[in-house]
Amino acid sequence: MPRPLSARASAAVYVCVALLACAAQLACTPQGDPGLEAGGFRDDFNRLELGPNWRATGSGWEVRDGQLHARGARNHPLWLRRTLPHDVRVTFTARSESPDGDIKCELFGDGVSYAKDIEYDATSYVVILGGWHNTLNVLARMKEHGADRVVGKQKKVIEGHAYHVEIERRGALLTVRVDGEELMRLDDPNPLAGRGHDHFAFNDWESSVWFDDLTITPL
Repeated sequence: MPRPLSARASAAVYVCVALLACAAQLACTPQGDPGLEAGGFRDDFNRLELGPNWRATGSGWEVRDGQLHARGARNHPLWLRRTLPHDVRVTFTARSESPDGDIKCELFGDGVSYAKDIEYDATSYVVILGGWHNTLNVLARMKEHGADRVVGKQKKVIEGHAYHVEIERRGALLTVRVDGEELMRLDDPNPLAGRGHDHFAFNDWESSVWFDDLTITPL
């Protein structure tokens, strides 16, 4: 019969298990991404490459004609290498060159995750305009197909129209406005926040979508 561990040995085992769990958690969370500066973050994409501020998790992303273009990314987000404060406003312009619409972004995710199968459980809030063949506007907490998602007003994405998108969180309340009109809001009693829930990303499924004039402002 094995001898019981001493108190010192038991403590050492506990520390090793805790360190392994911590390492597993850190492995899926980017290290060293700086926070926003006092004035926030802006990107007008007036260059030739994505640049060092962005982490692409797959193909389908490019900078073209002074804009960010996505096509066929299939839930491989383009993560910004900055951490977000709890209260923040994110604005950008977006247009879809597809009748299916499908303008998509994520807020308060881990900064590295991407779809490894057809089903994609995000680490973030997911905003989808004109999803599901341009039939739904959705604000979801991690599971875009989940029963707890918020389905917004009926408003199709018009092909070629440049939309001004504004997403804001204050406290537990997340709101999504498009061209000045509030489409969705979510009052989350357990807001996604802190390590692993502090990054922004653009995302895409199959549509040809263009993004520009990103501004992120601490509140």
